[in-house]
Amino acid sequence: MNPFIALAEHTGSSEPKHFKATLMQSERLMLGVNCLEPGQVQRVHSHGGQDKFYFVIEGEGRFTVGAESQTLGAGHLIWAPADVEHGVENTGDARLTVLMGMAPSP
Repeated sequence: MNPFIALAEHTGSSEPKHFKATLMQSERLMLGVNCLEPGQVQRVHSHGGQDKFYFVIEGEGRFTVGAESQTLGAGHLIWAPADVEHGVENTGDARLTVLMGMAPSP
């Protein structure tokens, strides 16, 4: 596995669901990139025993963690502890690209 990853080489779009790519994965951690086109949604869900974060690279989206929701853009970090429901919707007019991490790895 190459330890040097160019994020732009792993972004894209898909229909009807959002685009996902795994950047790296070990037994302890998974890092990936999620790209949501305007209007696309990653439904609210949870991961048993796995913490998750999103870091917004570009675009704007409505992030839900538990009972809270906020519209956030580039530079924001969103943290979803294990077993807490979370999701995201692209509410902007451009692609929403987020770096995503989960530990332990699924």
